[in-house]
Amino acid sequence: MLQVHTPAPDFTLPDASGKQISLHDFKGKKVVVYFYPKDNTPGCSKQACAFKDAYSAFQQANVIVIGISKDSQRSHQNFIQKYELPFLLLSDPQLEAIQAYDVWQEKKLYGKTYMGVVRATYIIDEDGMIEHVFEKADPTTNTQDVLALLSK
Repeated sequence: MLQVHTPAPDFTLPDASGKQISLHDFKGKKVVVYFYPKDNTPGCSKQACAFKDAYSAFQQANVIVIGISKDSQRSHQNFIQKYELPFLLLSDPQLEAIQAYDVWQEKKLYGKTYMGVVRATYIIDEDGMIEHVFEKADPTTNTQDVLALLSK
């Protein structure tokens, strides 16, 4: 994982509609970037819905929420429509941001080892520096953990 007090790697990735979104577009605002394994899976759906349910609190705090996975734009479109997600989902099939943020790691499932996206959340400050890292973020509590930290 990347370290706190280091510059957050910039990225430019397409959103669900194909519009190119860059981290530097949000300079001057706090940004929550959460990486997740796959659209429409139980944990990822739970996490996305938790961010949706708390979205007004993020808006009131003037915080941008961005979810990133290696899913396609079409997959993101379906995920957004299914759960009425109000925040940005960016598609990273080439693993540019995923690798830059060190969330492409070895995982194990049923004794099988493979490479995949580990669930992690970064809080990036107004100057583009990493303010906090939630390694192995829990999809059930991640949103509340982020909001609790932001309210300090």
